[in-house]
Amino acid sequence: MNNQHTHGSTPRTHEPETEIALGKGIDLGTANIAAAVQNQDGSITVTLERNAFLDIGDDVYSKNMLTKLKVPYVVHNGKLIVIGESAFELANVFGKNTRRPMSDGLISPGEVDALPVMRMIISKVLGEPRVPGETVCFCIPAESLDVDNNVVYHQGLFQGILGKMGYTARPINEAHAVIFAELADNDFTGIGLSFGGGMVNACIAYKSIPCVQFSVARGGDWIDRNVAQVLGVKQSKACYLKERGVDIRDPKNREEEAVAIYYRNLINYVLQNVKHRFESGQNMPTFNEPVDIACAGGTSMVGGFIEVFREEFGKIDFPIPVGRIFRAEEALTAVAKGCLVAAAIGE
Repeated sequence: MNNQHTHGSTPRTHEPETEIALGKGIDLGTANIAAAVQNQDGSITVTLERNAFLDIGDDVYSKNMLTKLKVPYVVHNGKLIVIGESAFELANVFGKNTRRPMSDGLISPGEVDALPVMRMIISKVLGEPRVPGETVCFCIPAESLDVDNNVVYHQGLFQGILGKMGYTARPINEAHAVIFAELADNDFTGIGLSFGGGMVNACIAYKSIPCVQFSVARGGDWIDRNVAQVLGVKQSKACYLKERGVDIRDPKNREEEAVAIYYRNLINYVLQNVKHRFESGQNMPTFNEPVDIACAGGTSMVGGFIEVFREEFGKIDFPIPVGRIFRAEEALTAVAKGCLVAAAIGE
């Protein structure tokens, strides 16, 4: 079950095991779940799995097919459940949509199998605690500006799941984790944006202390839903179009054009909301130096993202001086790494 024993499961005897910085980070995303752990040599291993599943009838034919394709499955409530990347690949083969344990950044209220499936995926990527009560920082979304989202229930649920696995679980805002991962050289001061599947989270921090945190209920899924609607295709097909290598600066056909239009709209919407928060001035520190904007999250990985982001930024009169605008080198795993940093320094 645990594929993450690259962090030295056979420690050398002359080296006390306490030298490994304890603590892990986990990004519980709508589209992907990623766990980060520090190895004995100081490097970081991140284990990633798609947060999706597919259920297939529990019959001999299906079992034989999954075995032949070497697809791992579990039996749950009389169905064969395939989780993660395998579910996504099979869904495209069968022309079905995968089921998602989470929607819009939170545990999905309409998905009865959400919790057992999430436990399976979390257990797969995170593994057991290395010492009883090891700290794990897990990301949670901020309160949303444009919908009512019940973050309290979501936070309590995952604190419970991780606690039952033997961890001491501590929440951290998703965009705050981006600041921990990407803005260490800036004394953890600046703007972190996490472009996820379910929502976009924003955090403005001064010397690691979050001053403003919020989310908007639009993300990669919002793009997929709209693209699917205007093109008349399934949402999984729209997601595939987006992930197969579009460059949103230079769309090549009608399908790519639709993806580019909704991306530009999403980026502009996020920037307008960040600008508005600065202008409303509540809890806002005075920044004497230009601040950097760090973007991360799977939705930011499309070709041309940061260039389009800079173009849209150039169109608005931003109220404070901004330095670098960049995307995390490893955009998909930056939140998990930021959670790990928060766990290691005890936040």
